[in-house]
Amino acid sequence: MRILHATSELFPYSKTGGLADMVDGLAKALAGHGHRVGVVTPLYRGIRERFDRWGRLEQKIDLPLTWGRVQADVLTLEPAPNLTVYFIDQPHFYDRPGLYSEHGRDYADNAARFIYFSKCVAHLARTLPWQPELLHLHDWQTGLVPLLVAHQKGFEGWRPAPKTLFTVHNLAFQGLFPYHEYALTNLPPIYYHAEGLEFHNLLSCLKAGLMFADRLTTVSPRYAREIATPEFGCGLDGVLRKRQAVLSGVLNGVDYGEWKTRGNPHLKYGYDARWMNGKAFQKRALQKEMGLPQAAGVPLFGVVSRLSEQKGVDIELEALGQMLAKPMQFVLLGSGEARFVEKFQELAAAFPDKTAIRIGYDQGLSHRIEAGADFFLMPSRFEPCGLNQMYSLRYGTVPIVRAVGGLDDSVTDIIEDIGAADGIKFKEYSAAALTKAIHKALVLYQHPDLLRHYRRNGMQADFSWERTCLEYVQVYERALQETDALAAGS
Repeated sequence: MRILHATSELFPYSKTGGLADMVDGLAKALAGHGHRVGVVTPLYRGIRERFDRWGRLEQKIDLPLTWGRVQADVLTLEPAPNLTVYFIDQPHFYDRPGLYSEHGRDYADNAARFIYFSKCVAHLARTLPWQPELLHLHDWQTGLVPLLVAHQKGFEGWRPAPKTLFTVHNLAFQGLFPYHEYALTNLPPIYYHAEGLEFHNLLSCLKAGLMFADRLTTVSPRYAREIATPEFGCGLDGVLRKRQAVLSGVLNGVDYGEWKTRGNPHLKYGYDARWMNGKAFQKRALQKEMGLPQAAGVPLFGVVSRLSEQKGVDIELEALGQMLAKPMQFVLLGSGEARFVEKFQELAAAFPDKTAIRIGYDQGLSHRIEAGADFFLMPSRFEPCGLNQMYSLRYGTVPIVRAVGGLDDSVTDIIEDIGAADGIKFKEYSAAALTKAIHKALVLYQHPDLLRHYRRNGMQADFSWERTCLEYVQVYERALQETDALAAGS
């Protein structure tokens, strides 16, 4: 197959979250299976200087926005066989300190930046010599591409136009802008209405993708079901119910070449499911690094997270305030909302011998927390996929998760399957429910044989990109086989 991805961020060139890792992992896996793969992404500040062996497309991009035509170069890298990354080099839009925002405020021209990016993607899909047959588009920043393809197919004779697949990584981020920004699309007004791009008198780039793509996916099977309900649908559940016949969930994968317990440059001690002594050594090293007593018999709970309401930080703080009176330790690495940062710092001050907080991002420390902790807390209000629970499982660290989205799909509670148990789940979004789950962990810690059973199961679980790649290939094949009438009528 010939597949062109489009994403607003791509590891290792740019990253704010799991989107960058997902597209990188999937593109490499697809290319490794012999598919012809391209990825289109903006050329942000600093990328050009950090990499070499650049190529350049001969023809410049020259596309309209409201005020006139905007030009861009397209630089290329080939990080693997069958894989080309196309960087949209438009300094006015992308040569900035941040990807989407600066000093906590979104860029005022984000509508122009990503409507233009979507136009570039459609242009490349139409002009690349290898003629991609399927466009895989990610999140609201590329949401207009399916509409642009459909419009050019219907009114400009684009034949054969590629099929479009739109993946929602987090429905809460919708790319909403004032209605007058629709003029930037240079499309006729026939698409701006309640059954098109209009959403409560705003332009919704995400809704464009949901309405006009041939197929839809999201990043876990359960989240695909959840977003078609009022509780998780962010006001778009009606749209998603109408398109449920072409909506599926594919759980993201993990790069086990990076997230590994042996030969990991971030870990001082190696271990595996058959020899766990290294994990005990890693725990003591983590306790020392974080300034906690090196107590082997005290269960250590870890968190690596964005500090936001989505991640369940409010109930986490309340539950820890109660449970830290018991024999346990807690370490956190994260950043986010100032009010939550302050609360965690207050928690550390109240329990200085039991709690250690690091504000910021540290890739090496995130590995050491995953490896050194006994339990990992993820009490999310909602979680499209989640990756840290999968990292925890591979590191033999028992995840404690709320049974939503990808957390429910990837973790098995003992109530569900005694033989396959590898984590602890709770359902109700409350501090009381999380407190009960932490108490279960403390009980589990007192039963070493059962704890080893959980750890072995987790370390043997397969969330590799190989598995995810094969599932996406099946989705691609269905999209390519469908007639236009079937996709439009779903």
